[in-house]
Amino acid sequence: MTNITTKLQLGNCIELLREVPSGSVNQIFADPPYNLSGATFQTVKSGKMVTCDKGNWDIIDDIHRFNEEWVKECIRVLAADGTIWISGTLHNHPSIGVILKKLNLWIINDVIWFKRNAAPLLSKNRLAPSTELIWIASKTKKYYFDYETAKMINGGKQMRNLWEINAEKHKTSHPTEKPESLLERIILLGSKQGDTILDPFAGSGTTGVVAKRLQRHFIGFEISPDYFKIALNRINDEKTENKVVYSEKLLKQSEQLNLFLEEKANEYKAKCFEDKVKSEP
Repeated sequence: MTNITTKLQLGNCIELLREVPSGSVNQIFADPPYNLSGATFQTVKSGKMVTCDKGNWDIIDDIHRFNEEWVKECIRVLAADGTIWISGTLHNHPSIGVILKKLNLWIINDVIWFKRNAAPLLSKNRLAPSTELIWIASKTKKYYFDYETAKMINGGKQMRNLWEINAEKHKTSHPTEKPESLLERIILLGSKQGDTILDPFAGSGTTGVVAKRLQRHFIGFEISPDYFKIALNRINDEKTENKVVYSEKLLKQSEQLNLFLEEKANEYKAKCFEDKVKSEP
């Protein structure tokens, strides 16, 4: 069995990505800034409208240029059969889509993440937002995707691109923290045990925590010193003892899914042993 490594760095993701070897990452999950902070943006706190201020990291002069820079670097470090998953809302999603097409990437899916329990909207001039969108793209049409696991998670039926996953109470103070159940599904479908996962906007460390549980190597970057500390502590506190740890929510789905996941873990162990024997003189 390979010892799982986690590497979280503080700093600008574009600069840090330049230090990562080309083609060395199997899967990328990115939840970039939506650029919704500042005097002209509002949000709701304690039932009242207030100015939205997530932090300086969410205030970007030219969001489209910024997106193109970090996406280009991500594609450079992505393996030939790897995939990049980019989460967003209507505020940033169109920009990402245009860039993916401009860079001649193969767009695999646009996943609609539906939150049935999304917060209500105070204003009465539009529909209450209850979805986020996730682009899935690759360098070529030959990419890794675990179809069988997706099917088993979905009760033996083909998984569609509409995912109903409830929003969860945040584990940290980060305002855009994603549910661990969402990242668990993304990592299981887009990577194998022992692969390397990269998150250029690590935030509170959710991707790193789930990657560690699922026995994937992790590389993450975070620009905020406060959230970097939170993410680092959260990832370091996760103890897995070199074995895959699935969420209770996933394991409760069915006994058949449990047996399937156990079989996959055993196959990986057998492969590791075989590789070790082959490497010995």
